[in-house]
Amino acid sequence: MPKADFFVDLALLDFDNPIADLETIRQYNPQRHEMEHLTGILYEDTERLVCAGYKQVSHDEFWCRGHMPGMPVMPGVIQLEAVAQLSSFFAQKNDLLGAEMVGFGGVDGARFRDVVVPGDRLVLMIQLTKARRNRMIVANFQGVVGEKLVVDGSLIGIPLPVQAVKDHLQKRAIANSSANATE
Repeated sequence: MPKADFFVDLALLDFDNPIADLETIRQYNPQRHEMEHLTGILYEDTERLVCAGYKQVSHDEFWCRGHMPGMPVMPGVIQLEAVAQLSSFFAQKNDLLGAEMVGFGGVDGARFRDVVVPGDRLVLMIQLTKARRNRMIVANFQGVVGEKLVVDGSLIGIPLPVQAVKDHLQKRAIANSSANATE
């Protein structure tokens, strides 16, 4: 894919001066520890609904040991999670969905075009094509290592029913403790 076809001109991305670091990302995204898959946010254009960030892929990622032994390759599902986190950050920061939390609603047309390995800097770019308040966001995405497209497709973000999930977990915990007490 020619560089001109990327959502963001890669020359505009300043890795030394991100517009949002990990602490700022945490203000908008709930993921923590091994599930944080963004290193920084580099670019935002609220008129075009475009955002770019990156994941610095390290040698001590939780998946390196088992995916695959002696040949660590970043799982596609982790790449998709990173893109979902970028989309969530952009939607939450700009209050596009009107939700307490954005969840992964689906993915279409994902193509994995090359491997991502420890030491790579995976640049992620999204362009929202739909933002329906309280319903969904749809974002086309691209992932680039160097100047090479390694992943692209489209994903859907949906509002998560946070209180309903918490209530369900509480009911399950009560049921489990009651079951354990009768054993």
